[in-house]
Amino acid sequence: MIAYIGIGANLGDALANVDDALVRLAKMPSTQLLASSAKYRTAPIDSSGDDYINAVALIDTNLGAHALLAALQDIELAHGRERPYRNAPRTLDLDVLLYGDQVIDTPALQVPHPRMLERAFVVVPLLEIAPDAAVPGRGPVQQFIGDVASQQIAKLP
Repeated sequence: MIAYIGIGANLGDALANVDDALVRLAKMPSTQLLASSAKYRTAPIDSSGDDYINAVALIDTNLGAHALLAALQDIELAHGRERPYRNAPRTLDLDVLLYGDQVIDTPALQVPHPRMLERAFVVVPLLEIAPDAAVPGRGPVQQFIGDVASQQIAKLP
């Protein structure tokens, strides 16, 4: 199954945390890391703290959607991820953005990620690695680039 994973961090060494997350994604069982975007610096949205470092990864996995989520949460925990309140600053955040063309709506997992098309830190890196990406029920991601154009985002060298 092809899946896209959103990666973000703004506590500790955020750049190193994002880099390590990519290494760990590549080592996940039954999963192959196919591509990753550049890293981007973005201001927090509905959050506080330092700027975020963000990226998007493309994986091919034999894990079911909930097993994938559990594996991602294990990686977050390895980085000391805490959830003291909604949108709290974080050492590492890994989100299942898309899981094939499936629509999943359970208490633990919503795919497509419900706010992905409202965030430049998802739309821009996703289009970098998948210019033809589409969101089930919403259409091509490209059509949403204008909706996030006012959000500050800077590609890191």
